[in-house]
Amino acid sequence: MKKRIIPVIVALALILIVALVGFGGMILDKYTYSKELADLDQYFGVAQGELAIVLQDGMVEEKALLREDTVYFDIDTMKKYLNEGFYVDAAEQKLLYTTAQDTVATAFGAREYSDKGGSHPTEYATCLLEGEKVYVAAEYVRLFTNFSYERFDRHIQMYTQWGEKQMLEVVKDTQVRTLGGIKSPILRELEKGEKVELLNRMETWSEVKTSDSLIGYVENKRLDNESTEVEVPVTDYVPAEYTSLSLPGKVSLGFHAIGGEAGNETLDAMVAEGKGINVIAPTWFSLNDNEGGFRSFADSGYVERAHGYGLQVWGVWDNFNYKNETGEDISTYQVLSSTTKRQQLARNMVDTSLGLGLDGINLDYEGLPQECGEHYAQFLKELSVLCRESGLVLSVDSYVPFNFNNHYRLDIQGRVADYVIIMGYDEHWHGSGDPGSVASIDYVSNGLDRTLQEEQVPAEKVVNALPFYTILWQTEGAEVSDQYITLANVADYLQRMNVQPAWDEETCQNYAEWQSGNVTYQIWVEDAESISVKLNVMKAKNIGGVAVWRLGYGTEQVWDLVSAYVNS
Repeated sequence: MKKRIIPVIVALALILIVALVGFGGMILDKYTYSKELADLDQYFGVAQGELAIVLQDGMVEEKALLREDTVYFDIDTMKKYLNEGFYVDAAEQKLLYTTAQDTVATAFGAREYSDKGGSHPTEYATCLLEGEKVYVAAEYVRLFTNFSYERFDRHIQMYTQWGEKQMLEVVKDTQVRTLGGIKSPILRELEKGEKVELLNRMETWSEVKTSDSLIGYVENKRLDNESTEVEVPVTDYVPAEYTSLSLPGKVSLGFHAIGGEAGNETLDAMVAEGKGINVIAPTWFSLNDNEGGFRSFADSGYVERAHGYGLQVWGVWDNFNYKNETGEDISTYQVLSSTTKRQQLARNMVDTSLGLGLDGINLDYEGLPQECGEHYAQFLKELSVLCRESGLVLSVDSYVPFNFNNHYRLDIQGRVADYVIIMGYDEHWHGSGDPGSVASIDYVSNGLDRTLQEEQVPAEKVVNALPFYTILWQTEGAEVSDQYITLANVADYLQRMNVQPAWDEETCQNYAEWQSGNVTYQIWVEDAESISVKLNVMKAKNIGGVAVWRLGYGTEQVWDLVSAYVNS
């Protein structure tokens, strides 16, 4: 019996020993620090020739390139994080940057750039074309941008903002790991006395950034002696200040619609009507081909006569009148997307204006597609440089801002132009088939608020254009037609129709609706009452002035209101 029990006891003991060893191994494994090294290529997500970007205290998804020991950003990454002011002309293989005083140019692959001061060599290629992407050298970007970067094996550390950071000292040799936990792979060893930046403190681990910008986790028990360091901002680049030309008081501009050279003879009548105006803007110039040419009804004698009345003359340059008159297919995109055509047009506009003795340029480019936005913005910058150095006032006509027309870039207009004229009308427009007000008070007021928000356009540069016309809507079944009626004629028309409009508080306009046969007529009237309300809103917002579309449409009573607003 005893002999039979002994083997069983031995077997049980062996099982127990194996179990204890296994359990001990599990315990040991659980509390033993992993020595696995992280794959840094995988950690940074880079291939050969790429560098990860650590921006401030986080890694972004975009990568930089390393070519010939030079760091490059692709154009979209550079615009997103550093400076959106660069302009690429892929067809002409040029990279441009326009400041307040100059347009700096370089060619793809070039080791130099040029400005008014001539050609300047660089030790690196300023920009590269790889595949369909343009890459810009970090050092070239730094010529126009305040940022810092430091290069490491697989990444760069980049700063665009500077402030205070919390630092911790490593009090015992340890490791920084990819995640919080002793089994997480090691990014690198940390030695006692090193300092790391505290990003996020947790219960037993803290997220930190090392001196070589590895972001990982360290046990709290290995860290102590918290301190604060103040970062020194980089101010290598000091941009030239945008200066502006402005009138002594509020702008009071009357658009003078001229459809031919004979229209210049109506100047005296327009001035006689436009009580209180200090600027007249004749619609003289219109884009007439895809090369940047324009037709002109300009007359230097007109300018001299207007000056005799004490008026400034801002010639209007548009992109639609010639096209509408002739039916020719004129592409503003083709002109503005070509650096050669665009710059030649700007130069010719300024030279023509100076030759005529004009005081300013009024740019009225309408109907631009979304894809034309960056080219239009560059055109405004380049034109503004020429106007600034020539002493010409640059005013730009813009729509009431909405999301669908934000490619007109009111923020850039507000920086580079002297005045931004918001066309505060066409809420409902001729041919839209949608009866409604041309310019309700909410449309005007909210449009100005969006223009002024976050100082997108400084208030003193904002001019609101008033409509001296309204639209008569005619609805018969599903068919809607319309016709313009000038402010000067609307009262007479309503009297002949034997219609008495009533004040509509929502639009702050007099409204009339009547039936004749199967046709319903509707009209939201522009008159002295509606214009007065708009002027009061403009006065409350303290903007830079008023414009009127157009001379020849007004009444003495309304012009008295405009004059009082300007002189208030």
